[in-house]
Parts: sequence; C-alpha cells; structure tokens
Amino acid sequence: MTATPTAPDRPFHPDGFATLTEALDFAAQGPTGINLYGLRGELIEAIPYATLRDRARAMAARFLAAGLKPNDRIGLVAETDVDFVVAFFACQYARVTPAPLPLPAPLGGRDAYVQQIGRMLASASAAAVFGSESLLPWLQEAAETAGVRIAMRVGDLPEAEARDLPAPTPDDPSYVQFSSGSTRNPTGVLCTHRALMANALASTREGLQVTPHDRAVSWLPLYHDMGLVGFLLMPLSAQMSIDLMPTGAFVRRPLLWLDLISKNGGTISYSPSFGYELCAKRGDGSREGLDLSGWRVAGCGGDMVRPGPLTAFAERYAAAGFSPTAFVASYGMAEATLGLSMSPLGQGLIFDMVDVDRMEKDGEVAGGVGPRARAFVRCGRIFGGHELEVRDEDGKALPERKVGRIFVRGPSLMREYYGDPQATAAVLSSDGWLDTGDLGYLAEGQIVPTGRAKDLILLNGRNVWPQDLEWTAESEIERLRSGDVAAFSIDEDAGEQLVVLVQTRTSDPALRRTLADDVAALLRARHGVEARVELVGHNTLPQTSSGKLSRSKARTLFLSGAFRQQEPA
Repeated sequence: MTATPTAPDRPFHPDGFATLTEALDFAAQGPTGINLYGLRGELIEAIPYATLRDRARAMAARFLAAGLKPNDRIGLVAETDVDFVVAFFACQYARVTPAPLPLPAPLGGRDAYVQQIGRMLASASAAAVFGSESLLPWLQEAAETAGVRIAMRVGDLPEAEARDLPAPTPDDPSYVQFSSGSTRNPTGVLCTHRALMANALASTREGLQVTPHDRAVSWLPLYHDMGLVGFLLMPLSAQMSIDLMPTGAFVRRPLLWLDLISKNGGTISYSPSFGYELCAKRGDGSREGLDLSGWRVAGCGGDMVRPGPLTAFAERYAAAGFSPTAFVASYGMAEATLGLSMSPLGQGLIFDMVDVDRMEKDGEVAGGVGPRARAFVRCGRIFGGHELEVRDEDGKALPERKVGRIFVRGPSLMREYYGDPQATAAVLSSDGWLDTGDLGYLAEGQIVPTGRAKDLILLNGRNVWPQDLEWTAESEIERLRSGDVAAFSIDEDAGEQLVVLVQTRTSDPALRRTLADDVAALLRARHGVEARVELVGHNTLPQTSSGKLSRSKARTLFLSGAFRQQEPA
C-alpha cells in the first residue's frame, strides 16, 4: 500500500465551492486523497478522493435506509479512522448533520464519558450515535439516557441500493461542533456549508496561499475544530493529499509527526505550542534522514503562543532544514468555523514586548523590558470580507494598542448554537457581530490576542492574566513542565483570592512543601501577588479537546473538593 500522491499536476481549483459535497466531487477527479496512519506510524489505509466519494455516497444511502432523515443530527465518535472519515462525508450527501464526539479521556472513567456523551447527544437532539465496537456499550448507555433511538457501528447499517441524493444547499447545516465537551451544558456550534466554504476559501487562498505542491499533515483530534476543519475539510477543499495520524500516536511518540512530514514531503502542519515543545524535548534535527526543509507553514494555534518552546524547536531542528520563518500564528474559533486571521507567510513570529504593569492597570499597550515585560504574538489582519473590532466595556471601538474585547463579523460565522437561542443571543447580535469572549488589541492592523475574558483575574484593581503566572512558574522552577500550573481566582469573604494549582510528581512531604513555597515566593517577587498554592497529582489538571489547559474546569474541580482526595497521607 502506498500513500496518495501530492500530485502537483492534479486538477486544482483555488476559487472555492458552494458546498462541501461540491468540493469532494471536484477533488475526486484527481489522484489525491486521505492517508490514515496507526499508532506506530504505519500506513493503515490510503483513500483517494474518488474512492471516498463513492464510499460516502453508498453509506449515505445506508443512513437513509436506517430511517434517518435529512436534517437529523447524529453523533459520530471522531476516531482518526476510515469509519469516521467516510461517515462524516456520507452525512453530507445524505443531508444528515454530523456532530463529531470526543474519545474517552486517557485518565477518565466510563461514567464520566457516558455522562459527557449523553449531554452532547441531548444538546444536539441526536437521532443516532455511531462508534467503534469497543465503545459501543458506553454509547448505548449514553444514547438511552439521552433518548437516542439508534446506537451502533456504521458497519452494521442496513445494506441499501444506490439512490438519488439531492445535493445540499449552501444554507443547509454541514455539522455541529462542540467546543470542548467539558461543560455541564454543552453548546454545539452549527456551521452551514456556506460558512464552511467561505472560511475554507479565505484560509486556503488568502491565509495559507495554497498551491498544487502543498500537502497537509496532522495529529490533531478530529473532534476539535482545528483538526476537523483545518486538516480534513479545508485541505480537501484545495484538493490536497492529507496524512492523518491518531492523537494518541503523537502523545506516545511525538517524533512520528516530524517523521511523517519528512517522509511524505508535508508542507502545512499545525500544533499548539506544547506540541512543538514535546518535539524539542524528545529529539533534534540530527536524526538521520529527517528533512523538514519543505515545511513552509508551521502553524501555531489552539492556545496562547509561547515564544520559548517555539524558539527551542527551531533551534533543535535547524539541522533538519527547519526555518523559524515557517512559523505562522493564527487566530480563530469554532464559532467562526475556524480561522479569522493568519500572520504573513515567510516572516516567522512577530512578538510585541509589552509592559505588563501598564496593561494590567489601564489596558494601555506600551513597550516593556525586564522581568515585568511579556511577549504577545501578532496574528495577522482579519480575512477579507470579515470585520474585527476591539471594544471597551461600553461597546465602543477602541484605538490601536488598547486592550479590549474582540468582536468579529463575516460570512464564516456560525448560524447559531444549536437548540439554544438564549446562548446564541448572548454572543451573536442581530446585526451579525460575534462577541468572541477574547481580549486583545490591534497593532498596525494585526490582531494580538491576550487571553480569555472569563479567565482574567481582578486583584486589587489590577487585571492579572493567568497565563503570566503559569508561565513564570513553569519556566523558572526547574521541577515544573509546561501544563503543570493553573491559576484562577475564587470569591472569599475577604474578597478575590488567587489560587494556583501545581502538578507534582513527588509524595515526599518536604519536597512538596518546598515546591509550594517556591511557587508562592516566585509569584510574589515577579508579579506582586499573594497566591494560595495547592499541589495536585501528576496529570490531573483538566484539558480541553485540543490539549490545552481548561482553567474553568480546574476551578470547578477545586471548588468541588475533587483535588483534596489526591493529597498524600
């Protein structure tokens, strides 16, 4: 078996499509396709787009034969395998709306997963749910609690003869995207074909400037928008071959990602900062045969961009031909389909060094140096056809270099949070402006995100960014690694209390006490804050579906007393 080719002479259509099925129908005219890899980096299946189209249309008939109807929602457990990929596109041809669902968390239990999936299915008013044989008992239990009538493997769908499949319209739903699945009341972003295709066109033509020579490589989960949209749907819309490896393979052997880019000539691949950091710690560019010289878009997205890990990665893999000018910072969210801006290609990352004291005090962005300076990355200008404003608390647009709340408007925004008009109205105005919930500022027309509004900590009149506290501890205390610290505030009788959770790998009482004291002293010295430092077990801080820290869930778990059960005797 061989992977589908890059095929620079393939039929290439850079001007966009009306629907996702139209995009696949066109891609099926060439030899490119999707390649699925296993946990050891072995090629499991290569599916040319022509084959994917035929199999998807056949499965669409089977969905309809099972009693599903156009505009029904169905849950699909988004494993990086052929069943999910074919089923997702079958939904498009059947005009059924798929809702990709996460896999169980590595350290999660059956009950938590069943409850999570049950909430998602209920939120989507799903008519069916499909997953692998191993997960089927869990899915059947979740389906029963959510009132879902069908729970099975796609391989068990009834056989069906080919039938006419009326094409979806641009305003039909394409999919429902759950942001992280970690909330008690999950909201699903409903994305239409029109919004998806508008975002695909802006991202591939204006942002990535895709050419027939490009090839996409990804380990990102397909239940997250960056994995699903960024590395399945958008590359297909540009007729690119795609190499997909399971997220679990990357977690166990992160260097498989780089090997795949090298072996297949990948040119476009993305990761949150922690992915680059893992690769920098596990290997270097001196490995025989490793060639990263063709990697022209090394995207950074899914979390706040950290200069340290990316600089370390570029230095470690310079010998393999990697260039730091390949780094591209992006800004976006599921509610906008995916991306809203990308930094200019070929420039690498451009950071603003900002005086944190000024920014915390009055939102002014001024240059800074020394220990109280912080680097924020510029994420480029808003895509054409879209608008972006940074607003103050009264909704007035702010000038450049003033921190406020980010609002966007444009053709790639979601239609709604499915079945939740109240949540939709809270973020989407009648004139089409989306309140992103993010804070940031403009610099020479480029958007510079600074964090989530809900995460901002108000202490004694200062707006303290939790990332600053977390990154200080992780970078300056040798025993800590990226992702080991979560900072948030809680309400107490005496006012706001800063809590800092720190993962530790030791049960020695003296070492634990020293670690807590060191973190508290460091934050006092660097940031002038008094923190209540609580130690928690290794790998217990919760993460979102994209692998970044979930401060809101960490705060909820802390308040519920969940972490107290982990304290050593």
